[in-house]
This record gives sequence, structure tokens and C-alpha cells, in this order.
Amino acid sequence: MNTTANTRVGQITAHFAKVGPSLEGKVCIVTGANSVQGIGRATVYALAKWGPKVIFATDLRDDHLESLARDIEMNYPNVACIPRQLDAASTEGVTSIVNEAIESFGRLDVFFANAGMSSKHLLLKDVDEAWFMEVIRVNSLSAFLALKIAGKAMQQVGKGGKEFSGGSIICTASVAGLRSGAGPPHYSAAKAAVINLCQTSAYQYAGTNVRTNAVCPGIIETGMTIKTFDYAKSRGTSHKIGQLNPTRRYAVPAEVANVVAFLSSDEASYLNGQAIPVDGGLSASHPVIPGKFS
Repeated sequence: MNTTANTRVGQITAHFAKVGPSLEGKVCIVTGANSVQGIGRATVYALAKWGPKVIFATDLRDDHLESLARDIEMNYPNVACIPRQLDAASTEGVTSIVNEAIESFGRLDVFFANAGMSSKHLLLKDVDEAWFMEVIRVNSLSAFLALKIAGKAMQQVGKGGKEFSGGSIICTASVAGLRSGAGPPHYSAAKAAVINLCQTSAYQYAGTNVRTNAVCPGIIETGMTIKTFDYAKSRGTSHKIGQLNPTRRYAVPAEVANVVAFLSSDEASYLNGQAIPVDGGLSASHPVIPGKFS
């Protein structure tokens, strides 16, 4: 092991000997945080429990961001929550929020690239070029910009109490990006791109201690899936949602948010370049008939 690696291992060991919130003093950015039923909003709460200095809660729509910020600061008085409206699929938007973090607090430690969009379950023959590219833009370009812009900023040291390069970038992908069958072709392609970008970025940032991982939710009850849930409820079949996975239920946003918070922390310091399914076990097997073969 070289001297640099020895030094870093020593720093990590010293960190684990500390008692206190794992994100203490750190600066976080979350995109796609506006939806009251969304993974982004749930993650702001999950991160706040770990005691960071500040969380920027951002979204293209901002009608619920102010109330989110007030609630965070009321329940977690040592955590500042700053609401900002921005387009996460815009170079200007991502650059502006990253620059604000650096200029105001001297550092950036966590970026959760959660902004995205779902799509109707269209067949390949029914997806036109314009719609394909829009789904790619919102889901994949937003992850690319976060990895590119935030990853560079996380290497800045000397201000805000940050002595060493490093940080954690987490992107929301999907089980649809792992294999077919969980989403329409354009959405699945977009999320597969997110996973590969995180894997590639882990090696692009080798030696910087900037970690890049993707979370891959299965069926989650969020604002993006509300139509599916409402349709099932209208037919009296909502109890069947999620029955294909071995946990035999769907998830709530907090169950994904808690994984993101862990990946954000130094407790996940050796997790890098991974696509982590949060799907109740759905992706653990080829399709089987329950009770017949396993």
C-alpha cells in the first residue's frame, strides 16, 4: 500500500472512532425534492437525521420547497435547509447550485441527483424520437451533469473545514435500468445510462475519494407512480402491487431515502461504482412461479 493510501486509511479509521452525526459539517445538494410524495423530499429528511451543516433542496418546481425547508429547520435546528428552483438537466442550473454551495460554505460533500421523469408504458414502435430524447435529457443528462460538475467541486479543499478531497454522488436509476421488464424502452435506456455513468465515473475519479453510486428503486409509491396506484385502487387490486418480489409489497420513499443517506455518509466509504437495487428482492431472480421453484 502506498503512502497516500496509508494516510487515507488512517483518516477513515480515525473517523470511525468518533462519536456523532456522520454528516456533521458537510454540505449536501438534493435535486427533485419538491414532490410531497417523492424520494427527493424523503431524502432531505433522511440526510437531516445525519446532521449535515446544510442541505440545498432543489427542483424545477418549487411550490413545496419553502415548506420543506421550514419543517427541516424546525425539526433539525442545527441543519440549514435552503430551497432553490433549478433545472437539473441544465448545465447552467447545476453549475449555479454547486457554485453557491462552494461560495457560501466553502465545500461540497454530497450530491443526490434524483431529478427525473417517468413515462407511459409505450411499446418500442410507439415511441417517437422527440419523446425518446426528452426522457434521456431529463433522466440521463441530469445525472451526467451532476457527476461532471459536482465531482470536480468535491475535490476542492482548504475552505469550510474541508482538509481532504472527496464526496459522494448518488444518482437515482431504476431496476428498469438493470434489465428489461420493469419499464418502457426509452425510460429503461435512460436509467441504464445513469448506472453506466456512475460506474464509469468511479474510475474517472480514481484517487480523489469522490464516490459515485446509483440506487435502483423497484415499485415505489411516489408522485411519479400515482396513476398506477390510483388505477389499482379503483379496481380494488392495490394489494397486488409489488407481489412479484419476495418481500411481497411495494415500498415507500423513505426506504430508498435511507439507502441514499447511508451512501452519502463515510460509513459507506468503500462503496463505489455500484448500482444498488432497492426493490424488495425483485431483481434477485429470474422469473419464477411462486412456490414452484426457487
